[in-house]
Amino acid sequence: MNIAEIRIKNYRQLKDVVLTLDPKTTVIVGRNNTGKTSLTEIFKSFISESSQKLKFEDFNHCSLNEFAQALKEFNNGSDVEIIRNQIPQIELELRVNYQDDSESYGILGGFIIDLDESLYETKILAKYQLAEGNLNHFFDGLSIDCQTTYFKELKERISSYFEFSLLAVDPTDENNTSHLEISALRRLLLIDCINAQRGLDDETHNEKDLLGKSLGNIFKSASLPGAPKDFKLTSDQINLEVEKLQKAVGSDFQDKVKQLLPKLSIFGYPSLQDPNISALTELDVKSLIESNTRVFYQKSEHLTLPETYNGLGSRNLILILFKIYEYFRGFQTREEKPNGHLIFIEEPEAHLHPQMQEVFISQLEHIVTEFEATFNENNIWPVQFVISTHSSHVANEADFSKVRYFMAKDDTGTKIKDLGAEFNSASNRQDKEFIHKYLTLTKSDLYFADKAVLVEGMTERILLPELIHKFDKINKSTLKRQYISTIEIGGAYAQRFYKFLDFLEIKTLVITDLDSVKKEVGETTTYKSNHPLESTHSTNSGIKNWFKIKDEGYVELGLIQAKSEQDKISGFRKIAYQVPEKEAYACGRSFEDAFILANRGLFDIDELNADVMTKASEFICEEKAFKCAKMIGNNSKADFAIQYAIDVPDWKIPKYIQDGLHWLNETSENAGDDNE
Repeated sequence: MNIAEIRIKNYRQLKDVVLTLDPKTTVIVGRNNTGKTSLTEIFKSFISESSQKLKFEDFNHCSLNEFAQALKEFNNGSDVEIIRNQIPQIELELRVNYQDDSESYGILGGFIIDLDESLYETKILAKYQLAEGNLNHFFDGLSIDCQTTYFKELKERISSYFEFSLLAVDPTDENNTSHLEISALRRLLLIDCINAQRGLDDETHNEKDLLGKSLGNIFKSASLPGAPKDFKLTSDQINLEVEKLQKAVGSDFQDKVKQLLPKLSIFGYPSLQDPNISALTELDVKSLIESNTRVFYQKSEHLTLPETYNGLGSRNLILILFKIYEYFRGFQTREEKPNGHLIFIEEPEAHLHPQMQEVFISQLEHIVTEFEATFNENNIWPVQFVISTHSSHVANEADFSKVRYFMAKDDTGTKIKDLGAEFNSASNRQDKEFIHKYLTLTKSDLYFADKAVLVEGMTERILLPELIHKFDKINKSTLKRQYISTIEIGGAYAQRFYKFLDFLEIKTLVITDLDSVKKEVGETTTYKSNHPLESTHSTNSGIKNWFKIKDEGYVELGLIQAKSEQDKISGFRKIAYQVPEKEAYACGRSFEDAFILANRGLFDIDELNADVMTKASEFICEEKAFKCAKMIGNNSKADFAIQYAIDVPDWKIPKYIQDGLHWLNETSENAGDDNE
């Protein structure tokens, strides 16, 4: 059995979301506070027996209005069914595929209520709702007049009158349901979690002995009746050795311990009868392993070091592997085997260097195969991993089909997007392969960014932090404090990212070049690079793609230059290319000559320092800037960028970039409307 889809309603930030799961490993990415941890917590609340009960604070904040509306209906004497339908409830619905269990349903049998023999799916709906028969108790005397009292009462009544319930749902008929005990779900699906806070620290002399504790749990599993024979044999042998120790701690040892105890008569109470207190020291095997067994690293034949003497990264990775093994043994040794096993791993990247992060995510499924072959006689361990991460190395190493993107929407709460489903079509496959390779090679952090900037070359990339710093200083803005991901993509490839950026709904500024050329017709037609006032066309395919110009060949320059600022905006994206500086005719064709034209005094290109600007003087100025930029390109663009990023800080931002940063800095409440 595997979980194909999860639907969650009214839980914390998850108002109403659907999450598809990969049969083996699902990687969850997204910015902070988008509900990634909430996914783990709702499973703990419904399925893990050790978790605390749901409470008022677990309800999505939008659902609180529904309680008030239900109270209004109650006071108006509305029909009971209408009132109950208005009362919010927390729901966890699972769509499971059980084709692998078709020969032996086990616990799953009680969840299958459809009559379609060719269907291998069922739905399970777990709810936290107002218990039957408690409607009057819940609302009687409740008043919204005083908000403080109202919410205090609401909190107490949810705790008193809400309960868990479980339904098996016919996937072919939503009205066909069967009530089950919530304990059935806990037997069907095993939930484990490796939390982000794993107790690791740098205090090497204050040992946590985390691996020793994990080893104690592994021993406990080996002692259970359902443990495999060889695993249980090891446990029995350990118990036998401890029994020998117990005999060794026999009478002499007990007599000595007894001498430590005083007789009650010495306290001077004659009426108090002395019960002849004695002591018995018993050796508990699990306690011995957990509290007194240390895991060491063998450095040489005669040297071992405690676990805390290894680096945090190694300890973290080993601990994760130990926990996975512990959970595998815990599943394996259950007398009544669950049909599925879900393991949540939060932030596996903690303390791991980038290469190790990539190895971990790529090897995770191989670990399962090894456990099945080595310890489970090749029987299937029906485990699914759900990994939440803030690491671009983990996220980019995973195939698109496994990635789920959590994003926060202010008005509707969290939205979950399936990257695999979005790029699964044949038309998107080429872009998918390109983007995945690019993200893997560059370790891009787009999944976690607030905003993004796509630049054409290294000059813009090196200078962008200083451009933003100057922009903030001039405009008293805070763009630099935002998490902005910068991608150097070139002019010919930017459009390959557009669908991906729209999918992520990240506000993105695309900075590209005009790439002006002059058409010359002779025996053959040629297009030569030239400054804009003497050019006829643009060779920039990204600009052509942006405006959806379908003409073959190059785009007429005048058509591009006539576009308004609004034309340059598409949903969450804006394109910025060279435009004349204020009250100027001259325009750059690349970043370098646009930079020169914005800072004419630094490069001494004004035509005779003319006081009156004319098209003729601007033509000469533009031509000089073009030639100067060409010389920069022939030498080193990187040197040019570093010079003006560090050595020469006093310069002006080119207008087209200034306009683009203004747009990027604005709130994006309406962004994306064009794409909806």
